[in-house]
Amino acid sequence: MFESRVVAVSSNHSPERYHLTLTSAGRPVMHGWWGSEPVARSKFTRWIGEHGTLPDARVTLVDEDTGAVLTEWPDEA
Repeated sequence: MFESRVVAVSSNHSPERYHLTLTSAGRPVMHGWWGSEPVARSKFTRWIGEHGTLPDARVTLVDEDTGAVLTEWPDEA
C-alpha cells in the first residue's frame, strides 16, 4: 500500500530538489521530483501541454531546498 524510496546522496545536491505538482479542481493529480532544474522546467512545460485542459488545471514548480515557487501555470494575475 505504501511505497518507500531509498536515495543515496553523496553531496549537497538533492536528487528530489525540484517538485512539480499538477492539480485539477483543487485536487492533486500528479507529483514529480527531479534533481535538475532544467529537467524539471522541461517537465513543467510538457505537463501544461499534456494536462492543461483538465478542469481548473494548475502546474507548480517548487525548489524544495529554498521553498520558493519557481514558476506556476496559469500565472497568478
